[in-house]
Amino acid sequence: MRPLPLPDPGTPPLTSAPRLLLWQAGRQRGVVALAALAGTVSMLASAASPLLLGRAVDAGLAAGFGPELLVQVAWMGVAAATIVVSGVFSHTWDVESWLRATFAFTELVGDKATRAGHAVTRKLPTGEVVAAVANDALRVGDVFAMSGRFLGGVVAYAVATGVLLSQDVRLGLVVALGIPVVAAALALLVRPLQARQQAAREATGRLTALGADTVSGLRILRGIGGEDVFAARYAAQSQEVRRRGVRVATVQSVLDGLQVLLPGLLVALVLWIGARAVVTGDLTPGELVTFYGYAAFLSWPVQMATQMLQMTTNALVAARKILGVLQVTEATPQAATPAAAPPGGADLADRTSGLVLRPGRVVGLVCADPDVSAALATRLGRLDDDVEADHHVTLGDVRLADLDKSVLRERVVVAEATPHLFSGVLADTLDARGRAARDELLAALLTADAQDVLDSVPGGLDGELPEKGRSLSGGQRQRVALARALLTDAEVLVLVEPTSAVDAHTEARIAERVAQARRGRTTLVVTASPLVLDHVDEVALLSDDGRVVATATHADLLARTDTAAVAYRAVVGRSLDEPAAEPADDTDTLEGAAR
Repeated sequence: MRPLPLPDPGTPPLTSAPRLLLWQAGRQRGVVALAALAGTVSMLASAASPLLLGRAVDAGLAAGFGPELLVQVAWMGVAAATIVVSGVFSHTWDVESWLRATFAFTELVGDKATRAGHAVTRKLPTGEVVAAVANDALRVGDVFAMSGRFLGGVVAYAVATGVLLSQDVRLGLVVALGIPVVAAALALLVRPLQARQQAAREATGRLTALGADTVSGLRILRGIGGEDVFAARYAAQSQEVRRRGVRVATVQSVLDGLQVLLPGLLVALVLWIGARAVVTGDLTPGELVTFYGYAAFLSWPVQMATQMLQMTTNALVAARKILGVLQVTEATPQAATPAAAPPGGADLADRTSGLVLRPGRVVGLVCADPDVSAALATRLGRLDDDVEADHHVTLGDVRLADLDKSVLRERVVVAEATPHLFSGVLADTLDARGRAARDELLAALLTADAQDVLDSVPGGLDGELPEKGRSLSGGQRQRVALARALLTDAEVLVLVEPTSAVDAHTEARIAERVAQARRGRTTLVVTASPLVLDHVDEVALLSDDGRVVATATHADLLARTDTAAVAYRAVVGRSLDEPAAEPADDTDTLEGAAR
């Protein structure tokens, strides 16, 4: 049994949708070849049945119930057994082919969304990315599931045509040419079907995006009384999807009806011509049965060809959508030739601002404009090259953009102000790198003062955390995110407003514990809270234009009288003047927002 998904989905070509499909076919050529072989054997065995049946009829009419008839019946039994056995293998490899293609494209989209970051949502609506996984990857997989049977049908069609022409040229030509004519007539509907499917796909993508945006902002909408407006927009777009779907179904229904009608007319024509030939003695009754059987059988490969054409059309539409996601330029692309990483304990420096993080120091970063300090902090983790293009951040003497991304992400971790939690087991959510022991998880929760989360989640560490951690309060989510960041045990850890959603008593405990836990390792804490700043080794004060204007301890900056110290006290004083909040997380969220 081959494990799925595969460890490496590969590096796809991004030139065109057909090239993308061919690339995937090449990657799974082994299973595609096996599916084609089993499909060909199954279809050839099915194609042999009308010929064997016709010979059995002639043998029975000529010699009655005798050895010749029994031989033909025995061969029919062999053909039936072959159909059954090869059909089992054909279905197995068809499903495996479908799964491998579907999982591969799902992995590619997921990997791109992970590596590209917010660059994806800048170019595409969220719904487009979701639909690429939930719908488009499945449509692409359908082509690979059908390919084996389709190739088998082509081979069987060629063999059956040869048999018919060898028995009667005129009737053979009627069957051999009539089937392609039927297929060509059906193909005329494919182009309008493709256009309507494309329009329906785009409408579905817009509906998915609208639904995702509405759900993510539902709490805000309720606060301003706007849920009815967005519900009306969703309903209108839903009706548009329905109308587009009806248009697709109209063409599809005509196509499905013609798939039955046209082959049926061809069978009727074959019977009429064949019956007259039997009457005149040009055909035997058994040969007429063979021609009838092939006229009915060959409609099966034609239906397969039509289905393959439809699936290929759908797959090309889906592949173009997937390609749109894969063509997004990553916010932080991997360097073509990564530079050698500096040894451990190197300085992390932002040359533009003048901030230098020395190894083993816990540093506070303060600015009157929180956006300026937060931007500097995220810059230290190289999260967006477009925003950071004019800045020069180095680890040791190496620019972050020149380092291998996996090395950089291992050594430098930035925990942003807004916590993002995912559904799943709480222990897995905390242990992002999958290497922490249970005692370490509990220790991190203690450091983040988040032991109460174990009571809020049924089952504790083994309990399930819902999507976005919605069962937790704002302060709990922030403290879980802080524990997760601490568990990375990064060489350089950057924490942006890690205590903004907790009350003063909790903040004081967290500040002391985090400073103790990170003592001796490089840590930057972006905050204006004096409770936190009192525990750091030194404080860097940023001006409004993002430059370091002072570096000293919190006590020194409070005691000094120079311009920088006055500016520092003005920022920190706002926190000092704020009334203490009650120790409840929901209330603390408001305090954090004010801070």
